[in-house]
Amino acid sequence: MEKYVSISSIKSWAEDDRPREKLLSKGRSALSDAELLAILFGSGTVSLSAVELARQILQSVNNDLHALSKLSINDLTKFKGIGEAKAISLIAALELGRRRKELSITERLVIKSSNSAFVLMEEHLLDLPHEEFWVILLNRANAVIKKELISRGGISGTVADIRLILKTAIENLASSIILFHNHPSGQLKPSKEDLELTKKIIEGAKILDISVFDHIIFCQKDYFSFADNNLL
Repeated sequence: MEKYVSISSIKSWAEDDRPREKLLSKGRSALSDAELLAILFGSGTVSLSAVELARQILQSVNNDLHALSKLSINDLTKFKGIGEAKAISLIAALELGRRRKELSITERLVIKSSNSAFVLMEEHLLDLPHEEFWVILLNRANAVIKKELISRGGISGTVADIRLILKTAIENLASSIILFHNHPSGQLKPSKEDLELTKKIIEGAKILDISVFDHIIFCQKDYFSFADNNLL
């Protein structure tokens, strides 16, 4: 069980300096990142308060919350004082924040170019060691309805089920779709299999009166657009 008696216990601090009391009296914006994490942790170790433990973790990722969100349960539990329960709480909180941000972006985003689609998907595919296939669902105004992960594979590829892609589009009343997958190898141009799959999806979508707006291959900070290269 994660119970520690900290030498530098938060309970011994001045009331205004305690994270929970500070949030109540001054509001959430008054708290530092470390103090917010400390509230999630609830306790520290024998030698570190929850705030000090949070600072230690933040320092390990250069105080970058994006880098923090990429840490796994195994990464987090390497820190003394972070057990599985605290690691799960942190990951869950960061995921809620990511979903909130994603929702607000999705609600107002209209896809006007391959670059705007690339920007939308960058957070999902950046630095992935394996291949993933996604579909972006659009309404008649090219506004994003939803982003959906279709499949996840290995380093060399993943299988995208055409029926699942079209089923997802129909269920969400999409007028058009953008296909999206990454190449962890760094190879920017589409493979023969990529070209064949795109052709089959276009043919299937046409029967359902759904347009394939683009198919984009993601490679770190660059991308390849089928539409921009007249391959649709």
